Parts: sequence; structure tokens; C-alpha cells
Amino acid sequence: MSYKTEELLAVCIARLIRARPTRHIAVGAASPVPAAAAWLCVKQGDPLHLSLLHKRSGNPFTDGSRELFDLTGQGRIDLFFLGGGQIDGQANINLIGTGAWPGLEVRFPGSFGSAFMYYMSGRTILFREEHSPRVLVDRVAHISAPGTSEPGVFRRGHAQALVTGRCVFDFHPDLGRFSLASYHAGESVESIRAMTGFEFDVPEGVGETPAPSDAELALLRGAVCDEMLETYPDFCARVFERKAAA
Repeated sequence: MSYKTEELLAVCIARLIRARPTRHIAVGAASPVPAAAAWLCVKQGDPLHLSLLHKRSGNPFTDGSRELFDLTGQGRIDLFFLGGGQIDGQANINLIGTGAWPGLEVRFPGSFGSAFMYYMSGRTILFREEHSPRVLVDRVAHISAPGTSEPGVFRRGHAQALVTGRCVFDFHPDLGRFSLASYHAGESVESIRAMTGFEFDVPEGVGETPAPSDAELALLRGAVCDEMLETYPDFCARVFERKAAA
């Protein structure tokens, strides 16, 4: 069965979610691919609790991000998702901008609570569909949230992985480096190196990212889309080719 890139990325993230014990996942605003991945895990029977900040109805948050930060500070969020205008090889993310401080050359949406969530979530999956030297850089222009911390600094978790439109990287906080976990169909180790601005390790035996199964695609296009139609109507129309009832 053919599939779209967004469907592959949702399946990749779902597999990463299940790779470690996970009870409570929080998904920030405007994150349809991570949301689809989390719902996929639920529809496959995983006993997960989802807190979806962007959900239009039935949202458990009555005071927005403040409640999300409270839960995270209490150690009750096992997994969060972050992206960045830039991401570097040490898993630092930049949501500020490029050029000299204050980063006015190209402006990004702003750091908001990214540093707090990066430190205090049990772990973080980094996600950015665009995979180019413009985004994946040797060193970010400004650090919104650091990938690693100095010894003695309290930090509950680090990045688990980075999922892009070309590959999946694992992150190793003890080394402060990424390693290539798999490359998507049509890519290779060489093409990933050419399109990545930072150095990364390549373990022996790295191969192609497994394609979504027919069962995974059926769930995404069916039960998962049912859950997402109200909150992400444009995404569901574009990726799953379904529209909410008038």
C-alpha cells in the first residue's frame, strides 16, 4: 500500500514512543504528525494518556500552557515533542532566529516554554520534516533549549531521537551526538550526510526505515483521523484525504 511522507513519520514516531515505557504524552499546539503518532499508539491498544494542548473540544486544559507546565514540573509528563528553526548536532534547538542577537535576520516563532519542557519532560522526541543544511546545522545561531547540560544541573530528560523527512537519528546525551538509526526510502547514508550540516555517527548495519504496515495505515486513515478531524481539518484533508462533515 502506498503512503505519504507524513504517514511514514507518524509511524516512525509511534515506534519510538513504544520503544520506552510511556504513560503520559503531551502534544503542543500545531503538531499534527506527533499527534497522529500518539493516537496511533492508543488505537493499537497502548495504555497511554494523551494531553493535547491544541484539541478544540474535550480539552483537559482549562488554563492552557500553565497547566501543562505544572504537570511537567511535577514529573507527570513522560514524553514531549519539540522542533526548531535550527537543530544542531548536540541536539540544541533554536526557535529565536538567525543573525546576531536578537536574531533579526530570519525570525522564528519564539522559544516560549521549550527550555522548561526539554529539561523537565521525561524525554523528548525532536521532529522537523524539512531535512536540509539550512535546518540541521553544525551550531545553532541561538540556543532556545540546550540538548545537554553541565554536571550538577537538574534535568529530568533529554532528546531520545530526531525524526525528519529523510531519516531517523538516535541521540546519545552521554556523548552529545546523534547516530543514524535509519534512512527513509530513496535515501542513503551518503545522501543524509550531504543534506546534514552536523556530523553524526553511523553504526554498522544501518538500513532503510521500515515502511508502514497496511494495518498501521488503515488505523491512521480511519480511527486516528476520526480523532483528529476536528482539531486538524486541513491536515486530515491533505494527508488522509478526508474532510469533516458539514
